[in-house]
Amino acid sequence: MAQRSTLKLDTGQLDARMQEGAVKGLKVAMEHLLQVSREEVPHEEGTLERSGTPSVDASTLTGAVSYDGPYAVIQHEDLTFRHDSGRKAKYLEDPFDAESGTMQELIAAEIRRSLR
Repeated sequence: MAQRSTLKLDTGQLDARMQEGAVKGLKVAMEHLLQVSREEVPHEEGTLERSGTPSVDASTLTGAVSYDGPYAVIQHEDLTFRHDSGRKAKYLEDPFDAESGTMQELIAAEIRRSLR
């Protein structure tokens, strides 16, 4: 007669914990992107800078940072505007590109933490 041991993984629990970690990681990553982009956003009175908002859709695991206001898109896209030192157009796109590796690391770290 053979001896047999079996192990059944409960991937439902594992999936749920990974989902929680991914959502938390996205929130951390979007906060990071917001902070970095705020250092580059054009600043006259601070209205545009204060309008920056991070968001996460947990159901689709999608994160975003948005700036609101009637001139947010124009300030972002028009490369001919003059800005104070360190402030510029592409204030969201450039930090997103530059920080993508860091954001991925932040998300991965939260997923790892969730599995402990």
